[in-house]
Amino acid sequence: ISCWNPLQSLLSSMKQACEILTRDPEGGAARIPFKTFSFLYSYLASIDGEISETETESFLQEIKAKADKHSGMVLIRHF
Repeated sequence: ISCWNPLQSLLSSMKQACEILTRDPEGGAARIPFKTFSFLYSYLASIDGEISETETESFLQEIKAKADKHSGMVLIRHF
């Protein structure tokens, strides 16, 4: 029995996006601005269709609180 989890798949995609879009050196924290993270996450969650807007907003609020403590940057370890 396969147990596909849309949230885990989305988070894996976001990790890859952070690694691609970061200006940190390779092997670094792979930080990206919250605004960029939020845009990509919201877009991917909306086309996925299995993650509600409420879940998306709640997740992004948690991430923003963490990013605010790091000059507005999202780190992979935040999610």
